[in-house]
Amino acid sequence: MCLLLETIRIENGHIYNLMYHQERMNHARKILFRCSDRLNLAEIINAHLSSAGFAIRPQKTADLQSLHKKQSKPHKCRIKYVKEIQTIEFIPYKQPSINSLKIAHDDQIDYAFKYNDRSPLNELFAQKANCDDILIVKQGFITDTSYANILFYNGKEWLTPTHPLLNGVQRASLLDRELIQVADIRPEDLKHFQKARLINAMIRFEDKLDIKIDHIYF
Repeated sequence: MCLLLETIRIENGHIYNLMYHQERMNHARKILFRCSDRLNLAEIINAHLSSAGFAIRPQKTADLQSLHKKQSKPHKCRIKYVKEIQTIEFIPYKQPSINSLKIAHDDQIDYAFKYNDRSPLNELFAQKANCDDILIVKQGFITDTSYANILFYNGKEWLTPTHPLLNGVQRASLLDRELIQVADIRPEDLKHFQKARLINAMIRFEDKLDIKIDHIYF
């Protein structure tokens, strides 16, 4: 039975994109394991937050000063699950430094669900040469990097590939808020963009993890 993963950003007692994580987790359980019940991710996380010495965000801003110091910095809540949740852990998070991407082609790769086993992605990551990460092209179209969805800025709007390998929660949130649009993007289209930006559950749009287009190598 395949082990699945959810990675959730928690900072200052705030659980980011909880609704999107909730929907993705229960959708995966329904499709892969035929589960008809729905796990309440909010209750589960809050219970573990309390036992780990964290607290959910208070209603009054002044009360934020009473929160434990360790939760003022972002943490990664890593949840492993199958039909039921197997483990939950909280890990201090530091945003990575990614300045260059190497294009890697794979027409068969499938990562529609967030599997704990990343072997196919790791095999492609080995092709990064001297770059920090890879940019995966499937059947001629740009999809994702090894760990993040990608956006491209054309001077007027932010576009994201129509068919990512994984429908990320940050990407879904930005689409719902109409801050980004989808488009079919091929490697040869890169010359039309000014820059790229990486996003995932831990890396927010406003974190501006940008990459120069001429730092994307063929």
